[in-house]
Amino acid sequence: MRITDVRTASIRANFDWVLVRVYTDDGLVGLGEAYWGAGVEAIVRRLKALVVGEDPHNVDWLYQKMVRGMSGAGSTGGATVAAISGVELALWDVVGKALGTPIYNLLGGRYRDRIRVYADCGHGDAPTPEAWAERAASTVEKGFTAIKFDIDNVDPACFADAHHVGVGRKGWLQCQQQPISNREMDRILELVGAVREAIGPHIDLALDCHWNYNPRDVITLARHLEPFRLMWLEDPTPPDNVEALKRVTDASPVPICTGENHYTRHGIRPLITEQAVDIVQPDIPKMGGLLEAKKVADLADIYYIPVAAHNVCSPIGTVAACHTCASMRNFSVLEFHGQDVEWWNEMLSGSGALIEDGYITLPDGPGLGVELNEALASAHLCEDSTFFA
Repeated sequence: MRITDVRTASIRANFDWVLVRVYTDDGLVGLGEAYWGAGVEAIVRRLKALVVGEDPHNVDWLYQKMVRGMSGAGSTGGATVAAISGVELALWDVVGKALGTPIYNLLGGRYRDRIRVYADCGHGDAPTPEAWAERAASTVEKGFTAIKFDIDNVDPACFADAHHVGVGRKGWLQCQQQPISNREMDRILELVGAVREAIGPHIDLALDCHWNYNPRDVITLARHLEPFRLMWLEDPTPPDNVEALKRVTDASPVPICTGENHYTRHGIRPLITEQAVDIVQPDIPKMGGLLEAKKVADLADIYYIPVAAHNVCSPIGTVAACHTCASMRNFSVLEFHGQDVEWWNEMLSGSGALIEDGYITLPDGPGLGVELNEALASAHLCEDSTFFA
């Protein structure tokens, strides 16, 4: 069996879902997904020349070939590794179908047959305790036992634009060390308190800082947040300085979680070996793919650090992530970021709700074990994309 083609399709949703297909000469087609970003589709098309004619069973060898072949294009991170990840996911689907077994069996088998997920709630509809409490309660009513809120952009008086993704706190682009004001601190505590009261003491609650704070301020923030019994405080400082992050982790009474902006096992390694995090959070279709994520989990397991996978994918990338999460001894929870996409579940052909009572049951069919609803996907195609053409 040989690879004959690699094609893409980008679907417009809460994020642009970059789907990848790998075609073979015996008719098997593998489906994967790459993390969204400018240029990802174009890079996948460049990767085609590196894999066509190769045996898809050699997944790790092909991963290394793609990394080395794109070494002049910044393959240590960014869109290049995201594109490689999408191809890698699709290769595992091909191999699973060829061997007639689910992907998790190719990664060492499974520790669990259900994957726990937490729902990313973002913000409430308004920066008020009532709106946040309502958002939290309605999410828990759907069966989730773990949720997350973003605590940046919570006070209009403190931010440049509360709805401008990527701008963050006022002054973020000019000075990452902008202190947290007393007003901002009080607003965060007020909103988090309303959420905890709405969901009760036994629903897990995580908070996302989106890399917005300096070490001293976030340590102070973590100490104020300790009574709310958080699952974790995510991305407290910018991702560039592991030593600064370790300072936070060592002083924080709240578990610190990060990793989504780190690429490959080499990029994530210092977080683990320097024990700069309590929970490591790779984004699987972004950081290198299923096997690379499993290698990260195995390294983290040596240090007794759990894995909580970041995820903003369609059901395709989400199910792919579930296969590798099932194979991790130290896996804890997977992110779900599609609450507000009404047709999220319908992206899979012939299936009902993928998430039930806060869990995803692993499909037991070969490869991914799921198929794309082509009619729905093509109906939501991005304007500048083609549907696997």
